[in-house]
Order: sequence, then structure tokens, then C-alpha cells
Amino acid sequence: MTVFLALRNISRNIRDNTIVVILIAVITFLFFIGNSFIGNADLSIRRVFNESLTGDVTLQKIGDVTMNLFGANTPVISTFFTIPVLPSYNAVMDIVSGEPGILGITSQVSGRAFLDVFDVREAVLLCGIDAESYFSLFPGIILEEGNFLQEGEFGAMITEDRAQRIYRQSGQYPYIGMPLLFTSGGAMGFKIREVPLTGIFRYQNPGQFMNEIVIIDPQTVRQLISIQASSFIDTDDISLDLLRADIDDIFSSTFIAEEIIETEFSTDILQNFLSEIRTEENNGEFGGDWNFIILRLNSGVSPSVFISTLNRKIEHFGITAVNWRVAAGVSALLTLLLQALFNAGIFIVSIVGIIAIINIFLIAVFRRVREIGTLRAIGASDGYIRLLIYCENIIVSIIAGCAGVLGGVLFIQWVNSMTIHISNELIILLLNGSVLHLEVLPEIAALSFGIALLLGLAAAVYPVETAVRLEPVVAVRRG
Repeated sequence: MTVFLALRNISRNIRDNTIVVILIAVITFLFFIGNSFIGNADLSIRRVFNESLTGDVTLQKIGDVTMNLFGANTPVISTFFTIPVLPSYNAVMDIVSGEPGILGITSQVSGRAFLDVFDVREAVLLCGIDAESYFSLFPGIILEEGNFLQEGEFGAMITEDRAQRIYRQSGQYPYIGMPLLFTSGGAMGFKIREVPLTGIFRYQNPGQFMNEIVIIDPQTVRQLISIQASSFIDTDDISLDLLRADIDDIFSSTFIAEEIIETEFSTDILQNFLSEIRTEENNGEFGGDWNFIILRLNSGVSPSVFISTLNRKIEHFGITAVNWRVAAGVSALLTLLLQALFNAGIFIVSIVGIIAIINIFLIAVFRRVREIGTLRAIGASDGYIRLLIYCENIIVSIIAGCAGVLGGVLFIQWVNSMTIHISNELIILLLNGSVLHLEVLPEIAALSFGIALLLGLAAAVYPVETAVRLEPVVAVRRG
């Protein structure tokens, strides 16, 4: 009966209700289209980074700033920022390996250097990888020439885009096996390392800065950025000897060496010496000295729930788990900023729309004071009056929400049918293609419909309270 009365009242006040439907539908349409564009961009960027670089979850050392895989997420300090090494790497790996829902695990050590090849010098991002597990984790890495880097192998892989860039500048195309010279400098000194080119690859969907990455063995990265395996030297005896010694004795031959052992040089001595050096270099690989642990989760596992659960287990190690967006850096965080700015604008528009709708509803209430007074005179309660008017507004909002979402879906289909080519590189990156194509996202459609209902209900509150405050006798006289 209430729904029948509500429909009858809507049909009697068709003009005002049509204006309300149009206002709510326009706001719903704008919200749906804008968030569909941003949602498609976010989905595209997430797919790019998940399948090629960041995985679903990244473990990093807890610090004052959040980090992406190649530096700080604060651009002002990113140039001067040194990525810290993970503490308690082995212990954390044991915990992570036992967690359910993980598809794969790999580790990464990152750095920056200059690459010199064919008299071309370029700044590069070094991605030192655990080759045994890295490539199986990221199907978005496509090999074009050569081979994937192997476990224990010294070498580097460059992107096809970089190879083409080197060819345009030098006239020579990089070939497999050629030496690549990497240089870096910092507080620990100036480092030069040379490794062979093992492969040329491309990212299936390259995102921002990804073509600047060089995939390289972790030992070379550690040497370039001066990460050393933890070692301990017992200096207690030396310190005590220095404190007890006389100044003249410090520089005497007896203090420097109490006994000189003459040993004949042999190849065995050299081999043992080199094996000790190699062991020290590899200590970082087996004992830690990684910057990040990267996880891919099974389909259906919620990253947010997984991160929350894992952080409770590893936070006392000084390590935190973050999602793909933090690990990807500014380019992924940009979509959140765009979404926040857009929805802030929609919020302002909605406030203006709600004010206009409230005025329309108030006028409708004042036109129906005789009807409301009669209902209250025959015993209708305040709750029934509220229910009746809210029912009318909900029906109007449902019609408006359906119209706004349907209009948005038709608009997206029309845009897709136009085959619009994009020339702006940023938009190409956001939408993962040079042809504008948007998907209809069900969650955005449902949220837009919910916004329409919320607008209708919010605009009805004041008119409803005005209606229930009308005294029956006064309402009948005014009608």
C-alpha cells in the first residue's frame, strides 16, 4: 500500500521529480565515467607491475620513509636515499616460506649506476635478482635475444628499448656476450665492474621507468653499491697490545711481526686465496644482504589481509610488508591522487546538487500539506509519514541511479567504438595502450548506484522532518 501511494504521488508531481531524476542521474553519470577511467588506469598499472616487477607483496626494512624497489617514494630525497639491507633475512624467509597462499618468492638487491657501451653513457637502475626464482615469478618479462640470467652467473640483461636507443646513438646494436661496463661512486669510493651481456628482453606492458632497468647478477650490484657481507674481526687483543706498547715499539719490526714464516708460493695457495674471496663475495647471497623480498600470491588471496597477518609476525625483525602500489612508487601512487582529486570535485558538485534537490522536495512537501494533514488526522504516525516520503525518494533515486549508470555504460561503449588513438605518453601508460579502450567495472557501477541512493536519501532528510512537524489541524487549514 505504501509503495502504491508513493508511486501515485510521484506521478502526480512528475515535473519536479523529473528534475530530481536528471540532477541525480547527471551526478551519478559523472562519478561513474570519471572513476571508470581512473579504475581502468589503476587496473592496467597494477597488472603491469604485478606481472613484471613488484608482485603482490614486497617486504622491506622499516624506515622513516616508504620505499619503492629503486629508492624512496619521497622525490625530494630519492636521489640521496640509500636503500637499507633487510635485517634477519634468513629468519624472515623461513617465516614467509611457511605462509599459505603464496605462489612464489624471490629476492632483489637494487642500485643505481652508469652503463657505458659503444661510447654511449646512460644512467641505469640495477635490479640484482635471485635468478633461480625471479623469472618464473614474472611472466611479463619476455626474452628477445640471448638467454635469461642463470643462478650464479655473472652478467646483465638490458631492455630492447635500451638496445634500440644505443643503436640510434652509436650506430651499433648490442650483441650477446659483449662486455657491459658499470660505474658507480659514493662515500665508499669509485667502483667499476664489467660483466657480459647475457640477454635482451622487453616487458610485456612496460610501465614508467621500467625500460631504464638492467637485470643483473646480485654480486655485481653489491660490489657497485658497497654492500658487504657481515663479518666480525676480534680486535680486543690488538687494542690491548697497542695500549700496553711503547711508542718506539709500535713501529719496530718485533711489534709488527713476532715471527716471519717463509712459505714457498704455489698454485694451491693461490687457489685457496681466491676461493676465500669468492666465499666472502657469496656470503651476501646466501646469508642475506638483499634489499627486498617479493611475493606473488595465489588467485583469490586478499593482499591486504595477507599483509596484515604477515606484519604481525615479522615487524619485530624491523621488516614490513607493503602492497604493490608502494613498491611501484610514484607512478602507481599517482592514480590514488587523481582519484582523490576527482572525487573531491564530485563531492562539491554533489553538495550543490543536494541543496537543489532539498529545495525541490521542500516545495513538493508544502504542496502536499493538506494530504499530509489528512493522513495524520486519520491516525497516521510520524513513522508512516517518514516511510512514505522516503519510499518516494528511494524510487526516484533508483530511477536516477539506473539512468546514470546505464548512460555511463552506453557512453563507454560509444567511446570504445570510436577507436580513438592517444598520443600523450602519460595517458598511454595509464591505459596500457595507444587506443582508448575502457572496461565497464562492476564495482564502480555498484558504487555509482549507491551514490545515487545516498544522494536521494540525504536530500530527503530535511523535507521529511519538516513534514512530520506539521500539526494535522494546521496542515488541513493550510491545504
